[in-house]
Amino acid sequence: MKRIILVVLLVGIAGIAGIVRSNSNPMRRLSSLPSVLHGHKQSSGEAREEIRKSYELAAGAKVEVSGINGWVKVETADVKTADVFIERLGSAQEVLNRRKITIDASPNSLRIHGEKGDGNFLGRLFGSSPTERVTLRLPRQISLVAQGVNGSVVVGEIDGSVKVHGINGKVEIAQAAGSAEFNGINGNISVGLKQLDTGRTTINGINGNIELKLDASVNADLDAHGMNGNVTSDLPNVVVHKTERGRYTAQIGTGGNSISASGINGNIRLTRLKSATSGVEAG
Repeated sequence: MKRIILVVLLVGIAGIAGIVRSNSNPMRRLSSLPSVLHGHKQSSGEAREEIRKSYELAAGAKVEVSGINGWVKVETADVKTADVFIERLGSAQEVLNRRKITIDASPNSLRIHGEKGDGNFLGRLFGSSPTERVTLRLPRQISLVAQGVNGSVVVGEIDGSVKVHGINGKVEIAQAAGSAEFNGINGNISVGLKQLDTGRTTINGINGNIELKLDASVNADLDAHGMNGNVTSDLPNVVVHKTERGRYTAQIGTGGNSISASGINGNIRLTRLKSATSGVEAG
């Protein structure tokens, strides 16, 4: 009798050990993670969402685009209406739900902002994010702010100031007027400056080459320092001077307005602004 009881106890202990070992198997646990981390069942296909809006904008309105996980393309024309088209792509609807796009509009401002959505915590932490592609058709008489964009920013001609911060991709501005600010950009920059009469141009923390296309009417003093690169000029009657400490200076036209650059990992080239087109292709 004692021997039978001992056998039963040993069988029971072995069974419990098997269950514990099965549940503690790391490969088994990992195989169940995708459906939790990605927030959706295993399925094929792609989810897609479109946002199409139109708003009336007054001359001189401020347009801000921020927090976008993808490229931004801005076309301009002699219009008074802002047309917004946003395409969102993900492997499933649950992926799209992890982020959302908010649009706030008034006659004097248009703000397009990406932010966290309603997905679960593990999905937002470990899962993939949707790709966002923003295409805007705007009036030329605006000021533009673009910041926190994980992709290229390509803009046509605007008759106002421009601020571009925190971009992971190339930046192309066909034309701007007034003040211009570029900061924290991981990519090449090409910007056309029609005039600097109302402000200064600052360029800081750039990992890429910079092309400044200056209109013939622009008068400015260039000061560039803290550079891992060179400054060259294709402008007539503009000579770039370099000091022993690696500082570059140049007088453009009669001088006066400030173009300041620092923390540049690349070259700066001064060229003449030619007639630009308002439609440019994003990449």
